[in-house]
Amino acid sequence: MSRGGTGAVALLDFEHPIGEIERQIAELEASGAGAPELATLHAARQALIAKSYEALTPWQTVRVARHPGRPQTLDYIDMICRDFSQLHGDRRFADDPAIVTGFARIGPYKVLVVGHQKGRTTPERILCRFGCANPEGYRKALLKMKLAEKFRRPIVTLVDTPGAYPGVDSEQRGQAEAIAVNLREMSRLRTPIVSVVIGEGGSGGALGIAVADRVGMMEHAWYSVISPEGCAAILWKEANERTNPQAAKALALTAKDNLRNGLVDAVIPEPVGGAHRDPRAAATNLQSWIVEQLKTLVPMPSDDLVRARYEKFRRIGAVAGGTRAASGATH
Repeated sequence: MSRGGTGAVALLDFEHPIGEIERQIAELEASGAGAPELATLHAARQALIAKSYEALTPWQTVRVARHPGRPQTLDYIDMICRDFSQLHGDRRFADDPAIVTGFARIGPYKVLVVGHQKGRTTPERILCRFGCANPEGYRKALLKMKLAEKFRRPIVTLVDTPGAYPGVDSEQRGQAEAIAVNLREMSRLRTPIVSVVIGEGGSGGALGIAVADRVGMMEHAWYSVISPEGCAAILWKEANERTNPQAAKALALTAKDNLRNGLVDAVIPEPVGGAHRDPRAAATNLQSWIVEQLKTLVPMPSDDLVRARYEKFRRIGAVAGGTRAASGATH
């Protein structure tokens, strides 16, 4: 399966002014213009990118999280992992390419990596169902997590899915049961678990590998009980250019929203203009955060680890005196 970016950065609809400056830069470079003129335009481009990404709307954040050039699980594995050895199959039905698993080294730690994979090319995306896993994907993930628990290796999961695959075959093979079992079993695994939403974090499809001691979100990711389109279709009976932004705002799905509501523990900064503009810098930030969490979690006794994880998720949504109880979330 191919990895890495797609060459030139594709522009989203709200980035058209940036595209105009890039066109001017290309014309000047082709004409052999002087360095001062190019330097001025490059500075203007960077300033415009920074300004555009400082005030993204929730719907624009969703668009960035879905950018075709955004790093996926296999990209991050290439950039932050050493000695990656991929593991396949659930020993029950099949191997699901929408979920990647394997042992690797991240910094000084030997870990199990589990993550959604959307695919790059059209055939890959069809094969991976755009990151929507079948039940065998979740069963594969849990089987490998049990193996990591056996050898007391930490688990790192990378979440990037609009949701679990809703096909008839998936339902016949027990999609809901597979996700429910993962939630139960991950809550009591006796080994550290760190989870990061690197792109999309949709519904049970995301939660199926996201019950963790520490949950982080990349700055321009989204995490919610349902996609904006799904929410819009329910509330307004149609998903379109008017209702999708309304739904995205109502869902409070951005990283800042999730941090404020106590659903995640940290927001991991992305390079200016999003991870798709500088995947290496995004990977460096991701690796630093993961290693920092493992540094705290790995020495903890297993009983304390499981107890703290249980208490962490029990606190979500708790209210005291008519207001949400403090979650202890940190930036």
